[in-house]
Parts: sequence; C-alpha cells; structure tokens
Amino acid sequence: MTEQEAQEWRNRHPALPVWRVVWGQALAGLAAAGLAGLLTGSVQVALSAGYGALSVVVPAALFARGVLRRQSTAGAAMVSLFGWELVKIVMTVVMLAAAPRLIAGLSWLALLAGMVVAMKTYWVALLVRPGVRKTD
Repeated sequence: MTEQEAQEWRNRHPALPVWRVVWGQALAGLAAAGLAGLLTGSVQVALSAGYGALSVVVPAALFARGVLRRQSTAGAAMVSLFGWELVKIVMTVVMLAAAPRLIAGLSWLALLAGMVVAMKTYWVALLVRPGVRKTD
C-alpha cells in the first residue's frame, strides 16, 4: 500500500475510540441490571446482572488503559497486548470467583446475562460506528 492509499483507507475507516466502547459496555450493563430488576422485582437479580456486567467492564477498562500506552517497538506492543489480555482474563475469573461472597442471593443466570450484554457491546459498537464508507 502506498502512503496515499493508506491515508485513503484511514479516511474511510476512522478509528473507534476505545473508551467509547468501554462506556457503552457500562451503560449497556446498567440497562441490563435495571431491566432485570424491573422484570423480576428482585434487587438480588438486578445486582447479579450488574455485577456480571461489571466483571466485563472493569477488566476491559484496565486492558484499554494498559494497551493504549505508547510502545517503542512493534514487538513491545505485541507483548503488551498479550500481557494485558492475560491480566483481563485473570481479573474476570477472580471477579467471578468472588461473586458468591460479594452478592447475597446471587443469581448466576442474571450474572451471565449481564456479562453477555456487556460483551456483545463490542459487536454493536462495530456495527453502528460512524463514518465507515464502502469503496466504489
């Protein structure tokens, strides 16, 4: 790709701000928790769904913060990416393991639903991102 072609590609495919996706996950998780609470009338179900979303959002925010730091070489950037992904996975597992101790009357189904809603926000963000134009 020439420099001009690369610039045209960047113009057609603007970057999606990572923090916008993380905030979108948080809002989707909050909505899922509220909806779960309204549908069931149970505070425990709402808290479970909210905690499920939180177990996706907090590690994703930490991952984003770590990965967005400037790296001096491509190799360092790749190591950073894999390292922060490992941190994200471990943090999610630790949060899930702690869930029964932190949420009285935990509903695993609601927790899972909150997690799925927060995780699927990535796909929604890709589908609705502004400014993507198809080539002629």
